[in-house]
Amino acid sequence: MIELFNIDLLSYTVQTAETAPTHSYTIYWLILLGSMLLSWLVSARMKSRFSEYSQISIPVTGRQVAEQMLKDNHITDVKVISTPGHLTDHYNPADKTVNIAAAAVAAHEVGHAVQHAQAYHWLGLRSALVPIVQLSSNLVGIVLMIGIVLLAMGGSPWVLGLGIGLFAVTTAFAFITLPVEFDASARALKWLDRSHLMNYFDHGKAKSALFWAAMTYVVGALSSLAMLLYYVFIFLNARGRE
Repeated sequence: MIELFNIDLLSYTVQTAETAPTHSYTIYWLILLGSMLLSWLVSARMKSRFSEYSQISIPVTGRQVAEQMLKDNHITDVKVISTPGHLTDHYNPADKTVNIAAAAVAAHEVGHAVQHAQAYHWLGLRSALVPIVQLSSNLVGIVLMIGIVLLAMGGSPWVLGLGIGLFAVTTAFAFITLPVEFDASARALKWLDRSHLMNYFDHGKAKSALFWAAMTYVVGALSSLAMLLYYVFIFLNARGRE
């Protein structure tokens, strides 16, 4: 996931005592620590689920699941790559490859390939935004830091405003990712239900594993939104003091 904020901003945020209310620092810490705690809890839950379900022996591999789902959806131009590691599965629309490490999420990743083949609009929008988001992510940290330093020196808040605009792009991207992930899981579960492979999978466990994986994206999006609103609060407060 794209890094949405840099903890180093704390050292600069503290310098804004003359331009923001004292309790804004408490808000920052609550958002930061709350986001970190929630992210850790969801991640731990997800890893626990995947670890538990990985102990269940099934006579098919993630690669076989992926290849069968691609075949059933008449997709012939996507390459399946077995990837070592834990939770390293992903679909790359740029080169049309499905990287598979575990059977648990193989169908989900192929769900992205099906989205691509069927021109699913949210995936198309997400892919189109990738270059813009990469640029924004590279610039947002330093622009926000410069903006906060300028505020501490009594300067204009508009550099911070630019940083907020860049941050908003990454936040929007995080929320656009949500329907893409949930739709891929829905496609995966629907295919598993009607395929003979469901004899080896428990629908409830498969749904639980995919749900907790999706929750990591939800937490990331909400954390990004909370930080964005915090910086907007700082910006509006500074504008009010001009």
